[in-house]
Amino acid sequence: MDMAERTIAIIVAAGGGSRAGGDVPKQFRRVGGRTMVAHAYRAFADHPLVDEVVLVVAPGMADAARLAVGPEVTTVAGGATRRESVAHGLGAATARQATRVLIHDAARPFVPGRVIGAVIDALREHQGALPALPVADTLARGDDVLGDMVPRAGLWRVQTPQAFRLDAILGAHAAWPVDEEATDDAQMVRWVGGSVALVQGDPVLDKVTYPSDFALADARADAAWRTRTATGFDVHRLEDGEELWLGGVLIPHTQGLSGHSDADVALHALTDALLGTVAAGDIGTHFPPSDPRWRGAESGQFLRHAAGLVRTRGGEIEFVDLTIICEAPKIGPHRAAMTARIAELLGLLPEQVSVKATTTERLGFAGRGEGIAAQAAATVRVPA
Repeated sequence: MDMAERTIAIIVAAGGGSRAGGDVPKQFRRVGGRTMVAHAYRAFADHPLVDEVVLVVAPGMADAARLAVGPEVTTVAGGATRRESVAHGLGAATARQATRVLIHDAARPFVPGRVIGAVIDALREHQGALPALPVADTLARGDDVLGDMVPRAGLWRVQTPQAFRLDAILGAHAAWPVDEEATDDAQMVRWVGGSVALVQGDPVLDKVTYPSDFALADARADAAWRTRTATGFDVHRLEDGEELWLGGVLIPHTQGLSGHSDADVALHALTDALLGTVAAGDIGTHFPPSDPRWRGAESGQFLRHAAGLVRTRGGEIEFVDLTIICEAPKIGPHRAAMTARIAELLGLLPEQVSVKATTTERLGFAGRGEGIAAQAAATVRVPA
């Protein structure tokens, strides 16, 4: 990849989706366990040739977009028409010094990485590129009765994402008649004389438009993913003179946990749970106690490492659940702070993080106040 190139993906999600029915815009409806726009966002965000993703949403929908995708999403308010919404996205891409842009409809949730790479690669020789499928059905004219057949040779079904040199698509938008709406960005580039390449599309890029389309989208999503759940457990001794870190939060207490790192038993259990979902061993495999680099280390980096391994393998963290086992300190006053910190470390929403606490009714080492234990469970989705 030419290091001078910077590629921004623009996902257009500002429409109302009225043809799909329901009480929320279709791009925020769930298929296969997550919203349509989240599927598309993740495909671009995880692609090595895409530097950043910008989501164009209707005015006032930024908070809904963050709930649908995640707190890290960058949003831009759209316009009254699709062309205006794309123009707003192009403005954001310009501000981010992009040289190439991908424009994608949120109603197409499943985006193969092969297609993303193919349209970007085509920009080496063309001003634009789009995925397309040859028309296979017989075509005919007519109203109530059958009319003339239409030769299908050379006819294509156009899909997104469509890729463009930024200067080419900006020029096309500037030249396009202001009183005409364009349903497709490639036609605008072609109208001003630009060359737009066709690359092989994919049936999974079919648009989800009508209520009946959601059943097919759900089936495709379910076939593409597997759900895995794994657990983690850890124990550390309480000692005088140590700081007490639990769930990424420093808690005032008469004693702290002893260990090679900061001994955050809660984050250690969560780390092992996440590592287990991708069969990546345990925390000691990645951060051995014998290695002086990890002496006194913040345990948040262990958790981020485990989350990174899940995402590197194409997975997505759905939910984590943590139970802290101790007689003291009381966890309740610190629960919200722990939840927020864990969500921040994992790039999740707070509602995807559960923090609980219990005692052992003064039985065992925890009951005697000798140490603190934690058990955790993580649920992730990984490619089938």
